Amino acid sequence: MNIHPTALIDPGAELDQTVSVGPYTVIGSGVRIGARTEIGAHCTLSGPTLIGEGNKIGPFATVGAPPQDLKYKGEPTELIIGNDNVIREYVSIHRGTASGLGHTRIGDQCLLMAYVHIAHDCTLGNGVIMANAVTLAGHVSIEDRSIIGGLTAIQQFVRVGTFAYIGGMSGLSKDVPPYVVMAGIRKQMRISGINHIGLRRAGCPPENIRGLQAAFKIIFRTPELLLQEALDHTLAQVDDCAEVRHLVGFFRTSRQGVLRQVGEDDD
Repeated sequence: MNIHPTALIDPGAELDQTVSVGPYTVIGSGVRIGARTEIGAHCTLSGPTLIGEGNKIGPFATVGAPPQDLKYKGEPTELIIGNDNVIREYVSIHRGTASGLGHTRIGDQCLLMAYVHIAHDCTLGNGVIMANAVTLAGHVSIEDRSIIGGLTAIQQFVRVGTFAYIGGMSGLSKDVPPYVVMAGIRKQMRISGINHIGLRRAGCPPENIRGLQAAFKIIFRTPELLLQEALDHTLAQVDDCAEVRHLVGFFRTSRQGVLRQVGEDDD
């Protein structure tokens, strides 16, 4: 192992022999770290926390801290982090709560930029990008390949759908549909259209993007239809597209309500 002599490693921590640890980092009992993970200087890692392989954790990060929840009484909840994530300086990620999921989970290949905060019981999918100072309250769920702009704050229990692109300084209190571009603060949140660029870069077939465009016009730009009518009409018109079915299913499983306000049409 490449461990700086000033680092403090609890005997109850388990580190793969290829892990590197920077100066003045403290790793507590119950932390398990997989191969080729790099821990920077002045980090604090608390357990129970499982960190996968090939992760890079920047200086002054706080990983696996107890949840900031008044109901938490020291129960053995955990943090689970996948593989090949980049967690930059001053990021804070808290463990779950016994009354919630019991864990906080980060997928694979995520980029969490400086000062990102992920609270207890949050779930991030794979390939999520969160710019500087994005803040997630407890129980937030972020689906795969979403991008969230800097200084965005997301309220408890909100879901963000896959391939959503959220502009910086946004404030979210309702679910964000998958595949859309949006920005704004609470009641001023506006959806401008489908995330064409992100979908094309990910190799989404052109016919599926066209299907999402058709679904977008029915769900978001047909005000004479009630939501359930719009969802039924969407499936009747575009029934052979997995992305469209996911979009409709996201609406139907929402507990917080899904944002539908639209701005200027970019289609």
